Amino acid sequence: MFDPAKYTPEHLQQSVPQLFELAQQSADVDAFRLQISNWTNLMQYETFSDYEAYSEGTIIRVRDCAQALKLIFTRRSDDKAGFSVAQALFDLCNGHTRSDLTPAFIADIMHLFLGLQGKGHRTRYADYHLAAIDLQGREAAIERSKQLDSLSGEIQLRMARYANGLDPDAIEARRARRVRIQRALGASSDEWQDWRWQYRNVLKDPEQISQLLHLSPREYIAIQKARQAKLPFGITPYYLSLMDDDPAAGKDRAIRAQVIPPESYVREMARHDPNLRSCLDFMREADTSPVHLITRRYPSICIFKPFNTCPQICVYCQRNWEIDDAMGDGALASERQIRTALEWIERHPAIHEVLITGGDPLGMADDDFERIISGVAAIPHVERIRVGTRTLVTSPMRITERMADILAGFRIPGRRQVCVVTHIQHPYEITPETVAAVERLKTRGIPIFNQLVYTFYISRRFEAALLRRILARIGIEPYYSFNTKGKEETFEYRTPIARLLQEQKEEARMLPGMERTDEAVYNVPGMGKNYLRARQHHDLISILPDGARLYEFHPWEKNISKTMTTHIGQDVPILDYLDRLKEAGEDTSDYETIWYYF
Repeated sequence: MFDPAKYTPEHLQQSVPQLFELAQQSADVDAFRLQISNWTNLMQYETFSDYEAYSEGTIIRVRDCAQALKLIFTRRSDDKAGFSVAQALFDLCNGHTRSDLTPAFIADIMHLFLGLQGKGHRTRYADYHLAAIDLQGREAAIERSKQLDSLSGEIQLRMARYANGLDPDAIEARRARRVRIQRALGASSDEWQDWRWQYRNVLKDPEQISQLLHLSPREYIAIQKARQAKLPFGITPYYLSLMDDDPAAGKDRAIRAQVIPPESYVREMARHDPNLRSCLDFMREADTSPVHLITRRYPSICIFKPFNTCPQICVYCQRNWEIDDAMGDGALASERQIRTALEWIERHPAIHEVLITGGDPLGMADDDFERIISGVAAIPHVERIRVGTRTLVTSPMRITERMADILAGFRIPGRRQVCVVTHIQHPYEITPETVAAVERLKTRGIPIFNQLVYTFYISRRFEAALLRRILARIGIEPYYSFNTKGKEETFEYRTPIARLLQEQKEEARMLPGMERTDEAVYNVPGMGKNYLRARQHHDLISILPDGARLYEFHPWEKNISKTMTTHIGQDVPILDYLDRLKEAGEDTSDYETIWYYF
């Protein structure tokens, strides 16, 4: 287990005495920078020269830590960060008090310098099972297979820890809750299965919700304050039935976190006037919107937003700044606005793909949706229409036979593709109703892709891997895993970039290729997706006093434009994240290699 109390200057000196020696030998901070640069170069040179003495993992670790430290200690990084790691360590190592430096800062610095020396935590997950084999041919293959069986068995045990909505016990428990909610709301079984009834009965009042679901005092107060502050909020009756009678068991924590805001979110959002929340436009959509309802960040695709609400609001929604409420009045754009947007797309033949989103476009009535998708399909140069919807988990009955037929009706094999992009966040959200909705689309030739937001509530070992495995099994292809956006109001949802990279390389890598085809990305405000697995697209440039890593992200246009600037993004401290995992009952020794992902 990690103990924050041990990350002190004294512990740093015991672990990395060379750091203190170099600082004390330096006349000033610039001399110290040079000393560190020479040391990193020397360590990398020695490791790569005497490579026979080191494992491949050690060599890569030294390389990565050296690369990170070289950048962190430059004056350019100081200017970009507004904080100097070099100065902080120079002061610390020379006995000057730096009360601003937290244990999280000490922890990250210590692990970087240990890694530079080829030290640090070694426990990669597969190391428990995959050992060196002094055999060849069939004997080697048989032994290797035994080891893989052992590894696979351990992975199965890890995945079995997490709630799965297709487990028979979960199905039965939810059936009983559905019946209870139906009765309380006076709904027949036919009404429950009618998406229009679900939308008309979106739950927003904390008192009513508390009569249907056990809410903790904090949850009740958060909903109450959210409503008072006019924050967008709503839960479909169907989604409410997915929540457990015993929240203390923790199985449904990810589902509750999707829609019940933490107090910190409510407090931060309530600071802003409901009519002036455009300042919360983290992705700077206003800067990439050439006309109303259109967002364009890339050459060949645009986003079309004709419907500005959802049947249910995700707390960390990218567009929480512009959505008034769940199924709010006036969400459908005017006929004139829609026509103007379609005419704009038609005037730009470079665009051959349109993503219809919002809001959730399947919150619209069938006729309105069909009219809008028909307008997009009438544009000759549109080759692909994507529909972004979360209804597969919030109200899967929305995918009726008619809706599936509407979507399929605009497919022209070899000429135009129609696909659905959804957002399923946790295995516990997937139900037999979701599977049936997927089948209605797949049998009509509509592919479905999933965009996962990698929040704290899906970040335990093999939790996201289980989700991808089930998604692939029911016919949904993993597409993107988004690093949680750096929005202040959603701080409690955020996970360090290092954890997402660790998950991709140590857990997702264990799955067959078709179950791990998603790409880990960071959405750069106003610019678009930055592919995290590609180190050339981002750099670690600083570690702030609170332990937060500071990254410089390079826009996708960097090789084709001289005018593009980089984006500086502040992460969440790794030590704080590990402490939070510990509070959630995790053995944080399982996550020890997190420090070495950049």
